[in-house]
Amino acid sequence: MTAALAGIGARALRLLAALGALVIFTGQALGRLFRRPFEARAFGTALLQIGWLSLPVVGLTAIFTGGALALQIYAGGSRFSAEQFVPQIVAVGMVRELGPVLVGLMIAARVTSSIAAEIATMKVTEQIDALVTLSASPMGYLVSPRLLAATLTVPALVAIGDVIGILGGQLVAVERLGFNASTYVANTWAFLEPLDMASSLAKGAVFGFLAALMGCWYGMGSARGAEGVGRATKGSVVAAAVAILAANFLLTGVFFSA
Repeated sequence: MTAALAGIGARALRLLAALGALVIFTGQALGRLFRRPFEARAFGTALLQIGWLSLPVVGLTAIFTGGALALQIYAGGSRFSAEQFVPQIVAVGMVRELGPVLVGLMIAARVTSSIAAEIATMKVTEQIDALVTLSASPMGYLVSPRLLAATLTVPALVAIGDVIGILGGQLVAVERLGFNASTYVANTWAFLEPLDMASSLAKGAVFGFLAALMGCWYGMGSARGAEGVGRATKGSVVAAAVAILAANFLLTGVFFSA
């Protein structure tokens, strides 16, 4: 019993130490945003990679999700003669939950893994040591621009994903379920509230920050060698996905607890 309790205590202490190190890492990265020089070129590259290059996967994910959601709601609502509520439920479901969460998970799969692999490879090949030798800050060059870019671009991706998802639901509803297109759009916009859209964008900002943070954290902390790069990449995606889902639960409680 004593050995078991000691093992649990050791794991808890390691977890708390890791959380403390992550908090310190986050504070250092945020502090670099307000210090010169600001790496504008690295920031612009991160904007392109995180935002523009993620549009195809975000669009495809959103349109298929919106269409599948419309089919499911229609099939379920037909049991209670509530098929007419498809536009409203698709809109609320996409904007409040599915849009932000799916975009966040796609960013975790595509961007977080890429950031972790890139930074971990730079560490293995001693490029980060070279930055220190040249009096350049690895935190300011590799971490802070990515955090800022992800925080700014993911809300835009979420907004685009919400619109595409709603359009996907409308396409399925009009073409397969017999809904009138203009009525569908009118019901959608009449049912959405400003809080729904504000919560969606806020979730996007938080999810983008978490996705980039996990990629940078695992990349900077990776072990040497190819195995270390693989572990950092895998761990970053898992951590980002769990963090996004946990943050989604907390944010949903904050915005819609009443």
